[in-house]
Amino acid sequence: MLVFASGDGFVVALTYGRQSQWVQNVLAAGGCQLLARRQRYRLADPEVFHDEHRSLVPLLPRLVLTIVRASDFPCLHDAAISRRPDVPATETKEVS
Repeated sequence: MLVFASGDGFVVALTYGRQSQWVQNVLAAGGCQLLARRQRYRLADPEVFHDEHRSLVPLLPRLVLTIVRASDFPCLHDAAISRRPDVPATETKEVS
């Protein structure tokens, strides 16, 4: 998974498309947990957006994502400052 910090949360590159099962699960649950660099984040308010320019992604990954034609990204916000603090604690994704 390619996960990038962005504003008050994270953006994930959907290299397998927006119909991936984990994406549908996160959207249905209204959030998830993310384990990144030994820190757990509670994330809420997922929204998938299309960005042909991959503008929220650093340059090198942007080039790779252009080659594989990945231009859909779910954006998830930190639950501590999100509109909805009721993020489920059932889904955890590990990122290395």
